Amino acid sequence: MAQTETTSRKTGKCLCGAVRFVSDKVPSSAGICHCEQCRRWTGLALMGVTIPTDTITWEGAEHIGRIQSSEWAERAWCTKCGTGLFYRVTADNEWSGGTEIPVGLFDDPNGFELKNEIFIDQKPDGFAFAGDGRKEMTRADCIKLFSQLDSE
Repeated sequence: MAQTETTSRKTGKCLCGAVRFVSDKVPSSAGICHCEQCRRWTGLALMGVTIPTDTITWEGAEHIGRIQSSEWAERAWCTKCGTGLFYRVTADNEWSGGTEIPVGLFDDPNGFELKNEIFIDQKPDGFAFAGDGRKEMTRADCIKLFSQLDSE
């Protein structure tokens, strides 16, 4: 998270409300991932916000299911309603320490600015997000930056 990034307190929950969360360090920036795993997990693309993991308080944690979806990351869902809850790097590297929460889970999903869009070359051709100024990265760009993705 950039030093100049604004943060705020936000709450959210899954579809059925069995799992709820709150954090005082929710950044104002959001990103979109079009990789195959995110497309299959969400049904289209993951538009999420990376929150420092240690600032999130979970209620109903007993309803959180997890899967190690790659060698370096896990995904979680509500075991009661199936809502995708988060993506988190589990490998001990420079990308760990954050939890990517889908924007749609926030009680107030407003106030986020789209800052990056990754795996842009894997985005289905039937839609595009409006606006300019965000950083776009292809699969090759991501693999170069996050070398551990090469095993995908």
